[in-house]
Amino acid sequence: MKIQDLAFFVALAFLIYKHNPRLAVVGGFLCLVLSIPLFSFWIFFTAQRLVWYAAGFFLLAIIFYLFYNDKHENGNS
Repeated sequence: MKIQDLAFFVALAFLIYKHNPRLAVVGGFLCLVLSIPLFSFWIFFTAQRLVWYAAGFFLLAIIFYLFYNDKHENGNS
């Protein structure tokens, strides 16, 4: 396990604690933006990891939005 993996899990735990889908989307976009220069410098392993982390953040945001919509459709607030 590398340092970027630990940072991802810490960020993921923070996002789950906050339960804010917008922060998860911002984290996903941030990972994608950070991966662009790494791909241009041919640092593929770390750049590929950042793309996978972005996918994880986007999936987390989708899950948050699904539960948010389900909670408000049933009249519970």
